[in-house]
Amino acid sequence: MDDVKLIFEGLLSIFQDPRGVVMWFVAGFLLYFGIAKKKEPLLLVPISFGILLANLPLGEVIKPAGKEGDPMGFLLFFQEKGLHTDLLPLLVFLGLGALTDFSPVISNPKTLLLGAAAQAGVFFALIGTLLIGTLGFSSLNFGLLEATSVGIIGGADGPTTIFIASNMKSLSQQYGVEMIDIVGATAVAAYSYMALVPLIQPPIIKLLTTKKERQIEMPAPKNVVTKRAKILFPIICTIVIGVLVPKAAPLVGILMFGNLMRECGVVERLSNTAQNELMNIVVIILGLAVGSTMPGEVFLRPATLAIFFLGLFAFITATISGLLLAKLMNLLSKEKINPMIGAAGVSAVPMAARVVQEIAQKEKPGNMLLMHAMGPNIAGVIGTATVAGVLITLVESLI
Repeated sequence: MDDVKLIFEGLLSIFQDPRGVVMWFVAGFLLYFGIAKKKEPLLLVPISFGILLANLPLGEVIKPAGKEGDPMGFLLFFQEKGLHTDLLPLLVFLGLGALTDFSPVISNPKTLLLGAAAQAGVFFALIGTLLIGTLGFSSLNFGLLEATSVGIIGGADGPTTIFIASNMKSLSQQYGVEMIDIVGATAVAAYSYMALVPLIQPPIIKLLTTKKERQIEMPAPKNVVTKRAKILFPIICTIVIGVLVPKAAPLVGILMFGNLMRECGVVERLSNTAQNELMNIVVIILGLAVGSTMPGEVFLRPATLAIFFLGLFAFITATISGLLLAKLMNLLSKEKINPMIGAAGVSAVPMAARVVQEIAQKEKPGNMLLMHAMGPNIAGVIGTATVAGVLITLVESLI
């Protein structure tokens, strides 16, 4: 009889806990968007397959190490050594820096304001998460650590979300503060909303702007960015933010190092490796690791579902904040600004900028806003990383 149980233990475990099967459908839903709809497949395909692997019977890929020397599941290893140590998010930022041209920000510094404005969504969601218990949802038990982890989703930046959530978990262990383990939930939410930017942002943009505003043309940037400026920018940015917000130094520093490799022109091999081989390897491992944090018993609970709704609220308010500031700047500026570029202030690079360009083309064929939108988009990356450092500092001082 015991032999029969061993043979069919996979099937028996499904009947005992069918939540894993529900997660197969969640994984299939994300795979559909990644493969059939081609919505950020580099993110959704590994994440969704990681969810599938984590919800196979007996959880072999996420099992802890056995007392008799049995190795831990390989995806649990990636979680502990890559996610919880911040290694994988930082390596993604290295590749992102090497892939990014900061010229739109350098040539038009006021776009930094639009990137900063979008961070308002982080704080709206943080406050909303703290207040949710007062609205009859006290069972969710979200405290400051959870609220900070949820709020950062508004930046639409997966690596930064993982960085913040992991740091909040470390602070809870360091100071003995109780915290719900939501690293996986916040990461999946952030990456999901990054992938769904083309579906979420257009209705918001059209709701808050007039057709006339969406048709505003902006001339090509006049300022030519010199090579010297491109080299000095990452160095100066690292020093300034590292001095003002030391907790942001890991994210901003590695981002700027990647960009310096790109712009200095003397380490092409290193830059190419960061952009291609290293980035591809890290994205595969990161996606699988993030997805594997979502077994059914973790995902199918009220707190996790609430995080997805709160994360959507964070992303929507971030988009609205950028749009409203762009509309205000348009009123005060001599040169007209298409307010749609404010929506690109979230740090989903380059998805948000592409959305702005696609809408501009539909509203007025030939209207080229991509480079103008890239300014706030890149500024959003720097802004979200800086806000992450500010939040870690504030939370550490309050607990």
